Amino acid sequence: MDLNQRLENVHGEQRKEKQHNVGKLTAWERINLLLDEGSFVETNVYLEHRCNYFGMDKKKQEGDGVIAGIGRVNGRCVCVYAQDFTVFGGSIGKMNAKKISDIQSKALKMRVPIIGLFDSGGARVQEGIQGLSGHGNIFYNNVQASGRIPQISAIMGNCAGGASYSPALTDFILMVEGTSNMFITGPKVVKEAIGQVVSMEELGGTQIHSTMSGMADLVANTEKECIQLIKKLLSYLPDHYLGNPPKEIKVFHKKEKNSIIENIIPESNKTTFNTKEVIDCIIDEGSGMEIKEKHAPNMITMLARIGGYPVGIVANQSKVKAGCIDIDAADKAASFIRICDSFNIPLINLVDVSGFYPGKEQEQRGIIRHGAKMLFAYSEATVLKITVVLRKAYGGSYLAMCSKELGADMVYAWPKAEIAVMSAPAAVDVLYTGYSPEEKETYKEEYKDNFMTPFEAAHNGYVDEVIYPSATRGKIINILSHYANKEINQQKLPHKNIPL
Repeated sequence: MDLNQRLENVHGEQRKEKQHNVGKLTAWERINLLLDEGSFVETNVYLEHRCNYFGMDKKKQEGDGVIAGIGRVNGRCVCVYAQDFTVFGGSIGKMNAKKISDIQSKALKMRVPIIGLFDSGGARVQEGIQGLSGHGNIFYNNVQASGRIPQISAIMGNCAGGASYSPALTDFILMVEGTSNMFITGPKVVKEAIGQVVSMEELGGTQIHSTMSGMADLVANTEKECIQLIKKLLSYLPDHYLGNPPKEIKVFHKKEKNSIIENIIPESNKTTFNTKEVIDCIIDEGSGMEIKEKHAPNMITMLARIGGYPVGIVANQSKVKAGCIDIDAADKAASFIRICDSFNIPLINLVDVSGFYPGKEQEQRGIIRHGAKMLFAYSEATVLKITVVLRKAYGGSYLAMCSKELGADMVYAWPKAEIAVMSAPAAVDVLYTGYSPEEKETYKEEYKDNFMTPFEAAHNGYVDEVIYPSATRGKIINILSHYANKEINQQKLPHKNIPL
């Protein structure tokens, strides 16, 4: 076998029909789609496993089921590895894991993002504890890289058993509709262990992970679309924790949105609205990339650009649970805040929240602990934080959405904003127990006049300025431009992004 034949064999040219028949691309095709043409420098090309048990000494394959190396995405250097399911089901053995660990170490030394394209059946059973050890090395490297360089995982097939923990330790997970699955124990093991009959899709398909578990940050319809999403995601991120995210030079924003935004908030504070309409009026045209869109939809987390500057948006979605913060919403927001803080992405917080979501089920599951994650994340974050109170901002949830006390650099409020411990009816019920309904109505109006106004908060220094909605985008861009001139403190210490 000559050198060209060897290389074709490593890249799975003879085995690609097997992948195509199940609607998947090969590992080599995925890498070629991701990286700029001619930029790939492959590492450990001909590596082989060392297992001699169960006839494995007669089943060696150069490359050992994973392709790894260094390349460029839109001119930016990245490290990448792609598992090859046509070789031992993409299973992870000692040498296979060494190849992945080596490229992880290179990414950390080079301070560049690392992208993993997953398609694996999990640990290689034939290698026993050596396969498990390989997993452990990968996990360790994931944690060492956490908060230092962006880590992106794309599940492009099966991601079973221990293999699923590695993407869980990274910053972003993408999945592909119809072909992606991620679970600790497969259907056969579940049936044998507890007698439960369940499909792969029910255990760990895109629907489960994008809505219920919240594992999937983005879901693509095809593998090609997934690769495009990875490229777009990278465009919001710096190379490492001491770098700035790249600014877009060309900025598009329709002027008519400055008038549209003035009419989004309803007259009645009991009427919900779509917070995404507000966001659409503030961000650059077509720049929004919502993260975990279908999971905890009462909390919006989105990467976008405003005036060309990459930002992370955290917003209460008024039309879902009235924007209240529940357990899933708190976890979703806290995780996003920490990732943005790690990679110097300014946080824009849009507030319309009347409280934490009430009820026995939430209390028993620990809403206090989960809500505290948001308080911790905002208080820890040193990145620029701009808060805009759109309408309601009550009680502890007002603090949890990044008030000045939690480190907001600038706080704006719209004219109809209500910043208080609780709503006027609730406050009057507490303060005027035993009074007649007529008397309570009078006190409600008095309470509204005295406390349910943004100027009361502004008088006390909790709001920097009360602004018209149409001024919001301009104010944010102005602040972003000022802070962009400040260099990142080279003594900045990274914090790791523990999975929340």
